[in-house]
Amino acid sequence: MIQDSGMLKHTLRRLLGLIPTLLMLITVVFFMLRLAPGGPFDVEKLVPPEIEANLNAKYHLDEPLLQQYFRYMGQIAVLDLGPSFQYKDWTVIELIEQGLPVSLTVGGLAMLLAFIMGTMLGITAALRQNTRVDYLLMGVAMLGISVPNFVIAPILILLLAVYAGWLPAGGWDWSAASMVLPVVTLSLPVTAYIARMTRGSMIEVLNSNFIRTARAKGLPESVVIRRHALKPAMLPVISFMGPAIAGLISGSIVIERIFSIPGLGSYFVTGALNRDYTLVMGVVIFYGSLIIVLNFIVDLIYAWLNPKIRYDEKH
Repeated sequence: MIQDSGMLKHTLRRLLGLIPTLLMLITVVFFMLRLAPGGPFDVEKLVPPEIEANLNAKYHLDEPLLQQYFRYMGQIAVLDLGPSFQYKDWTVIELIEQGLPVSLTVGGLAMLLAFIMGTMLGITAALRQNTRVDYLLMGVAMLGISVPNFVIAPILILLLAVYAGWLPAGGWDWSAASMVLPVVTLSLPVTAYIARMTRGSMIEVLNSNFIRTARAKGLPESVVIRRHALKPAMLPVISFMGPAIAGLISGSIVIERIFSIPGLGSYFVTGALNRDYTLVMGVVIFYGSLIIVLNFIVDLIYAWLNPKIRYDEKH
């Protein structure tokens, strides 16, 4: 009961702590956007001054900066992210709702693939520590971390789409074929990170006293790993997955541009290039909120996996 009470208090404190973090994020991004050169209506073809003045008045851009800030914060309080300056007759929430399913699908599948492959490779390398298999797998993992996505993507397109003709080079139609290249490309660096973390954590756990005790009892190695070693070895991976999932779901800007995927990343790039303040703010708020919430969930899962953690007043 005491443990449950401490956990509840910790959860409530963390929930309350999310609010100032999100407010700080919104404030910093708001003023950075407004202080940057240019504006949403600075187009190549000059707009007559009277029309530009009317546009600024319509979107309250002619008001003092602090007044704009408090007006925007008031809109956010009622879950209104405002209209897009560049996508006419579209609100920011409508654009996010349109791009989110695509980014959610690509990012979710990439995270699932990265978790499965990364943990399998990491466990395999740990069980064969300092062997050729270990060196080979960790060498490949280091290569996956070192080579950026914008290099991997064209290579996969060239090999699997242009030369082999097995997959489409780009586009999105919700078919499995259109998902393979972006999902694989997006998952490779995360797979490498998870593999290296899993290997290091698994080696440390396998050298622990409680694992030696389990082996001394005559338990099969597979049982020792599955029942005793796997759960504590996953703790660093679980901590890493919070921001990793948020980053993948929100969509990689480079990947979405390369494969012509209409996700959140594409909207963010378009909004940034066109100084679409509300669209950029909306995507940043969504992305920041996702990271904060997922880190909060990961913190709770970490506590569930590690019973040694106590959440009382002293901590």
